[in-house]
Amino acid sequence: MKKKMLLVAMIAALSFQAGAAVPDKVADAPLKPQVGQAQAAVLASRVLTKLHYKAAPLDDAMSEKIFDRYFKSLDSEKLFFTQSDLNQYAIVRTRLDDAINGENLSVPFAIFNLYQTRLRDRIAYARELVKTGKFEFTSDETYQIDREKADWVKSDADMKDLWRKRVKNEWLRLKLAGKDDKSIRETLDKRYENYLSPSRQPTSEDAFQIFMNAYAMSIEPHTNYLGPRAADNFDISMRLSLEGIGCVLQSRDDYVVVREVVPGSPAGLSGKIKVGDRIVGVAKDEKGPMTEVLGWRLDDVVALIRGPKDSTVKLEIIPADAGPDGKHAFVSLVRQKISMEEQSAKKTIYEVKDGNAKRRVGVISLPTFYQDFEARRKGDKDFKSATRDVERLLVELKKDKVDNVLIDLRNNGGGSLNEAVELTGLFIDKGPVVMQRSADKKVEVESDTRAGMTWDGPMGVLINRGSASASEIFAAAIQDYGRGVIIGEPSFGKGTVQTLFSLDRFAQDDKVRYGEVKFTIAQFFRINGGTTQLRGVTPDLKLPTMTDAESFGESSYDNALPWTQIAPATYIPAGDLKEIIPVLDKKHVARIAKDKDFQYLAEDIALVNKQRKENAISLNETVRRKEREQQESRAKLREARLLAAPGADDPILLPDPKDALNKAIAAKPASGKTAPIPKVAGVKGALRSDDGLQGAERTLAAELEAEKLAKAAKDVLLNEAVHALADEVALLKADSRMAARVLPYAQPTTAGK
Repeated sequence: MKKKMLLVAMIAALSFQAGAAVPDKVADAPLKPQVGQAQAAVLASRVLTKLHYKAAPLDDAMSEKIFDRYFKSLDSEKLFFTQSDLNQYAIVRTRLDDAINGENLSVPFAIFNLYQTRLRDRIAYARELVKTGKFEFTSDETYQIDREKADWVKSDADMKDLWRKRVKNEWLRLKLAGKDDKSIRETLDKRYENYLSPSRQPTSEDAFQIFMNAYAMSIEPHTNYLGPRAADNFDISMRLSLEGIGCVLQSRDDYVVVREVVPGSPAGLSGKIKVGDRIVGVAKDEKGPMTEVLGWRLDDVVALIRGPKDSTVKLEIIPADAGPDGKHAFVSLVRQKISMEEQSAKKTIYEVKDGNAKRRVGVISLPTFYQDFEARRKGDKDFKSATRDVERLLVELKKDKVDNVLIDLRNNGGGSLNEAVELTGLFIDKGPVVMQRSADKKVEVESDTRAGMTWDGPMGVLINRGSASASEIFAAAIQDYGRGVIIGEPSFGKGTVQTLFSLDRFAQDDKVRYGEVKFTIAQFFRINGGTTQLRGVTPDLKLPTMTDAESFGESSYDNALPWTQIAPATYIPAGDLKEIIPVLDKKHVARIAKDKDFQYLAEDIALVNKQRKENAISLNETVRRKEREQQESRAKLREARLLAAPGADDPILLPDPKDALNKAIAAKPASGKTAPIPKVAGVKGALRSDDGLQGAERTLAAELEAEKLAKAAKDVLLNEAVHALADEVALLKADSRMAARVLPYAQPTTAGK
């Protein structure tokens, strides 16, 4: 009782202090806790304090961590709050635990509303500078690029100076891109105005989720609270399907714009929805009224459009080729189950010349370890699954007579643990895949129990720093079994297992949803006894490191679990790569030493690392023009590589006869010569001149064209991985003794699993 009374008193005191000491205008509509959120906070705390792998009490010490993380979550670059803002709330630094336990969220929401006030203040000041300010670009001022580790700005005067430099930098970028003062003022004023657009306004669910995530992530980095809408979206991302019309939408200038129409979807089959169309009204069902959605948040519009399968939704649109006052069109569509195929596993085949021989390498890219848990639970024989999709692609690659298979897991952040185990089973013949240790130190072994292999030939796995969790389980198992060559850079280092706990099971009212808690319940270990936690998976063949380990990866977290090890599992290696890896590495090093693309890549990485270390950009026009000229010079060199015909040693992408786009690429023009497949030097695209614009400030057509070029770009790292696997094929064909060690279980004809 005393704690509750103290908390109420502090809230009243803070309200008085904030009003007296900071005479800023109050928000038009301050956010307040919604029904059920205070109860959800209490329920989440009970789950986290009792069931978490690293269970920690919700006490004053935890409150201090939540306090710091909450402010950083709201203002990670320290551009809005000042130190005095934090000081005025210091009185509650050790009392956020009482706020949760006492079901009183006034303080967290007061902090969030202060953030909104500060955001409006800074944007108003930026727009004032744009309107009246005159900048000189002859001094030696600099602007700090990354402020995440900077101290909080001490005073409002210091904050204004920081924003002056920020606006000055953005003005200079546009000036260097050739824009005149009038155009620059219009662009920047619109940019800052859009920060306060109704379509960007946060909701109470946003505020509550940020606060609860500050609590959850103070325990451990991979623990999260998911509000009702976030929980729905997470479920969709795992099953790769939803019930809707098949449009990818985007917010642009308060309009919801069609960015992509999914082929075969209701929108695609209707022929009435085009890329660029603006949705201004939605009727959720056939009999419902049309709701105007101009200026709405994107997720609110999406929620209106989604609905039960076989139900009807009506859209009011302004066609892409019509002006703002153009004639509106009305389209009715019947919702169907939409498969998000862009996130599904896909295959391509590359061909590498090896003297008179040609080596064919099949590449399967897997963006995530997805599974439709609900469909599988219900016994649906066609449930969506990463393993089932990869298995089908492997069977197709056999028919295509590939010599080697590469599983591309770059930027695959994980997903279903079960999928990681079953996917490994496609390449081994029974045996343990990963071990889990729970909080009570009990160790369970997850194993592949299916006999035989879908693919028993040589294989490799391509990883990078973005490969995490389930990706690391798979890559580690393949490495420990000696089953394939791991290529790339050290992986993320996430060696923990999470589960979802729905708080809605405690709801007394169907209208109230509490959301879900995703929390760590175990740590996983490789079958060799080590964990991938913190250290990740170390590749056999190392490619250039593109990321900064201090800012991305498990080692960048201040509260990550430490690396440790347990007794290894009992398993029989499926191959022995100790003899072949040094040979492959020697060939790899010799090849990239002569590869111009890799030289460009090394230059780019060195430049990025230099900029990252300096963490400052000059606001002197002469200095910046020189830097821009150097950048454009590099871009021209890469453009020359883009326009040049593919080199004789480049892997050739073979067209898939079932793919319409590749059919067109492979088609012979009037000259009788095969049309070349476009290639871009660099990693997924050449350098482009900085146009000073951001996101939606570019036209949708320009944005889509840039993405199209990126997809067609020459992928230097993938090409080198393909080369390495082609080398392996050549070595195995030339040395039967080595082949017997690398692939002791391989059969002349592989039976599918």
